[in-house]
Amino acid sequence: MIVLGINAYHGDSSACLVRDGQLVAAAEEERFRRIKHWAGFPSEAIRYCLREAGVGLADVSHFAINRDPKANLFRKIGFTLTQRPNLKFVMDRLRNAREVTTFEGELALAFPGEQVTGAMHHVEHHLAHLASAFLVSPFEEAVVVSVDGFGDFASAAWGVGRGNTIEVEDKVYFPHSLGIFYQALTQYIGFPHYGDEYKVMGLAPYGEPRFLEQIQRIVNLKSDGSFRLDLQYFRHVREKVAYEWEDGVPVVGTLFTPALEALLGPARQAGEALTQRHKDIARSIQAMYEKAFFHLLNALHRRHKMPALALAGGCAMNSVANGKIYANTPFTRVYIQSAAGDAGGAIGAAFETWHRVSGAPRNFTMDHAY
Repeated sequence: MIVLGINAYHGDSSACLVRDGQLVAAAEEERFRRIKHWAGFPSEAIRYCLREAGVGLADVSHFAINRDPKANLFRKIGFTLTQRPNLKFVMDRLRNAREVTTFEGELALAFPGEQVTGAMHHVEHHLAHLASAFLVSPFEEAVVVSVDGFGDFASAAWGVGRGNTIEVEDKVYFPHSLGIFYQALTQYIGFPHYGDEYKVMGLAPYGEPRFLEQIQRIVNLKSDGSFRLDLQYFRHVREKVAYEWEDGVPVVGTLFTPALEALLGPARQAGEALTQRHKDIARSIQAMYEKAFFHLLNALHRRHKMPALALAGGCAMNSVANGKIYANTPFTRVYIQSAAGDAGGAIGAAFETWHRVSGAPRNFTMDHAY
């Protein structure tokens, strides 16, 4: 049985191919297009995976997409009815959802004349993240955690993985998000491009957490380990914040409101020198992220008393925080997916589909990134 996993219509577009529970090939579209974080339909990555496996589209039994427009539907409806967001915001979300339904058409355009008979599976975004970590980990059971910006109307999910199944225990839903917190503050410091968060992580050691008291007002930690944003500081709640890609480059609009500048002072402008103030803000951002991250992990360890943790989602690319897990939590074994961000969602969607359809036990551990 061949399963083709896909992350499409989003940054870090990618594809992978799983044959009888073994990962044969996986690649990001940017490797072929030579455009960082390429978004859209990963036709070249698909072509590469098929070539590596020596098969054609007609040989693919199942297509697994790491997104499900129907997921968390009642949450979406409830938010729309209670918050009454800008009409452009609603229309943008509907257009975004419709793009996912054109998958078969994109395949036909990219591979003219090739027969497509495989079944289509839409795997909820965070389940794909959790699967991308746990189902290829060396653990028979583990606490599983996904934290990122947004996907399928949620920003985080956690639960327990056992054998070849994952039980999702709870989620944090739109509009609250640690990923959006970090991304908005990254923009505030003057790094506007998609994926620039690593610059804040790298800048943080040059500062002191002098602004932590103010930044703690932005993220509120809950007793169950979850978190909520103070939404006065963010635009994405009621406005349409642009998420577009021209020639494959993802472009994200400004996420923070003037209230953030009232709290922390003026945002850094293009061309403005990095000062010690900016370095101290970066350190404070990282400190707040770590506080929220470890708050969640420790709550989950108290609940489940398991020694192993499998971690994925874009925030799992925060290697500074990851390096402190053993020192700041009781977990003694940690597996972090090498493609922890959305690119790895293709792997998670493929393995979740493989195990759900076949019922077979796990027979693969992803212990390298090649």
